[in-house]
Amino acid sequence: MTEANAYQLAQVNIGRLKAPLDSPQLKAFVDNLDPVNADADSADGFVWRLEDESGDATDIAVFGDEWLIINMSVWRDTNALTAYMYQGRHREMLARRREFFERVQEAMVALWWVPAGHRPTVAEAESRLLHLRTNGPTPYAFTLRTPFPAQGAEQFTAPAVPDDLGCPA
Repeated sequence: MTEANAYQLAQVNIGRLKAPLDSPQLKAFVDNLDPVNADADSADGFVWRLEDESGDATDIAVFGDEWLIINMSVWRDTNALTAYMYQGRHREMLARRREFFERVQEAMVALWWVPAGHRPTVAEAESRLLHLRTNGPTPYAFTLRTPFPAQGAEQFTAPAVPDDLGCPA
């Protein structure tokens, strides 16, 4: 294993629901969960995603708030994550996120490097998000707009993020 692939990219994003998951308002979101997750599972560079017994993570608590849902995954690198995020069904659903999720000012997305094979926990994700909210982007927790290289990896350039779909900084 080379130094460059000794690390993989973990990502967490949380959203505050506008309505209960079983409501008509969230039907399109819920109906697309399985197809979007299947697209991720088969995407180049995908490594792992958090899921419960139902195959998604909608029943996994985050920050003790029943209106928040979590998505957490591990990818080969930022390029693999970006390639998945901004194409196909995921891009379509991302463009519709305001239909399903409240707009919030605080950071709801964080990225960080993990040793290859590590599977982050919800507590770890919460810690990374809180750190990003308090300190802004650092090697401990960052965004696609302000990335940091993997420990020991060569400096990389930030992938282009469309202005209308980007992560909050």
